[in-house]
Amino acid sequence: MASTLRVYNKHKTYHRFVSRAGFVKKLDNRIFRCIMCVMRSQDFGQISRLSESFSEDENLEVFRRICFIRYFELKVKEASDKKLIKAPIYLSVGQESVAAALSMVYQQPKIFGQHRCHDVYLAYGGDPVALRDELLHRPTGCAGGMGGSASIHSPKIGMVGHDGLLGTQVPIAVGYALGKDSKEKILSIMGDAALEEDYVMAATAFAAFKKAPILFICLDNNLSVLTEVKVRRHWTATDLAKAFKMSAVEITDDPWLIMRHTAELQQNLPALLNIHVVRHLWHNGTGCDGPPEWDRFQMVKEELARIGLKEKSENIEKKTEEEVALIWQPEFK
Repeated sequence: MASTLRVYNKHKTYHRFVSRAGFVKKLDNRIFRCIMCVMRSQDFGQISRLSESFSEDENLEVFRRICFIRYFELKVKEASDKKLIKAPIYLSVGQESVAAALSMVYQQPKIFGQHRCHDVYLAYGGDPVALRDELLHRPTGCAGGMGGSASIHSPKIGMVGHDGLLGTQVPIAVGYALGKDSKEKILSIMGDAALEEDYVMAATAFAAFKKAPILFICLDNNLSVLTEVKVRRHWTATDLAKAFKMSAVEITDDPWLIMRHTAELQQNLPALLNIHVVRHLWHNGTGCDGPPEWDRFQMVKEELARIGLKEKSENIEKKTEEEVALIWQPEFK
């Protein structure tokens, strides 16, 4: 057990408790588990200097994907604010690093995403023009303009659109995996609230029992719309997975950390990766309730600068922003 526990309180301030020998042992198990449930930070599970174990090309490519998602989503926000988009939107601003990192190491899976999935679509090579058109409700959209933000569907990249019901993509993904004769890899993405649904738990347990080739990703932003995890349950995603005898890891949204653990977990599927993320904007729409807990995009830029890639990463960011601007330019005339 680590000697240091970080507890995230309702004022969104981190308090560090450095335990003396024996302090943790005296904690009642229930109290300890409550602490674990609310433990959340920008460096949870982080490995020092991990970025240095990846090649320059890998570091710059994952950053390019993060940039593309961030600037595309900001354009979606702009289009929504200008009333060009009529239907509800679910933006991925703040959690770009997860999809970008997954796509680097967990390649060509069948994808069962959730309602917030622009990032996954873009990271896995979805056509950004088709996504723009989908959000603008055009027949040239990736789902014919009928799915909208919450139901991004693309047979071209093996992505199955979400039906809008909380967590249903999980049992559908499990059924797909067990109905296939091939060893096709499956990627099933859910939020921390979806994991609490009984049918999600049952499907996850069945996947573990049947050794289904699925990587479950729980995007844990600590919120069910606005309700924090600590007032909803006293267990963690990894508790649940391990109870089903499934490999599971809980980490923050550092892209290098995600790549490292995904590469390991995909050797022993099914597995679950619970990732702490920060939703910068409202659950639905473009509103903002204030500064985010942390900004992984900025932290990745700082890490790239530390390892000597500042100039190259800045060039990538500039070119990517310009590329995205050209995609949206016809809509803002």
